[in-house]
Amino acid sequence: MELNVDYLIDLSESWLPLVLQYAGQLGLALITLALGWWLINVITSRVGRLLQRRQVDPTLHGFIGSLASIVFKVLLLVSVASMVGIETTSFVAAIGAAGLAIGLALQGSLSNFAGGVLILLFRPFRVGEFIEAQGISGTVDSIQIFHTILRTLDNKTVIMPNGSLSNGNIINYSRQPQRRVETAVGIDYSADIKTARQVLLGIAEDPRVLREPAPVVVVTGLGDNSVNLALRVWVATADWGAVNAEFLEQAKEKLEAVGIGIPFPQRVVHLVQQ
Repeated sequence: MELNVDYLIDLSESWLPLVLQYAGQLGLALITLALGWWLINVITSRVGRLLQRRQVDPTLHGFIGSLASIVFKVLLLVSVASMVGIETTSFVAAIGAAGLAIGLALQGSLSNFAGGVLILLFRPFRVGEFIEAQGISGTVDSIQIFHTILRTLDNKTVIMPNGSLSNGNIINYSRQPQRRVETAVGIDYSADIKTARQVLLGIAEDPRVLREPAPVVVVTGLGDNSVNLALRVWVATADWGAVNAEFLEQAKEKLEAVGIGIPFPQRVVHLVQQ
């Protein structure tokens, strides 16, 4: 019995300092873990609310919040592990190597992801707007993290990668509330320009045409076979397509009604006999 007591005393004298030493480190690490975890949750929730107040797309601020939370929590776990004496150098190196390998393997996808983030943040276009990009025109059906989906005028679905979309030129036809309609026609050189101007301005009496800026008719060029005129009016963006098509038809009909012809290219061929 005395032997067992002496043995326990000797054993306690050997491991008690280690327990006291590592208990303090472990307690500090647990406190750091708890406080850090709570602080990360607070920061990510506030960032989410800030993005929501700035009307950032819900898909984007949810993704950013989740990604930031994961990254910060991994860093917190590595820091806590180093506090209790665990060697983290090799672990950090492995994470870095894995990240590099994943980045090289997914560089195209990462480019599309970065483009999606830029589009959702800066909003060069929104869902429902009509745009032209990469040689394709269509209405924006949805904006996703990696792709943007367009619907063309003939009802085709086009899936465009956000990487190339964000780095190219984008024409947004729907962003401005008003657009200019230009109806170009050519008249005979013998026709009276003032009469043609009055006829074209009569077309502009359409109620869809805005009075300010006022409609104008200008001479845009002297062609090989005609004097080129342009009727320029401003309309609401929603009316642009219908007005553009109707005015061109009306211009032909009304000019011909007053005897002003719209010439077409002609060639005179002289036959020379030997």
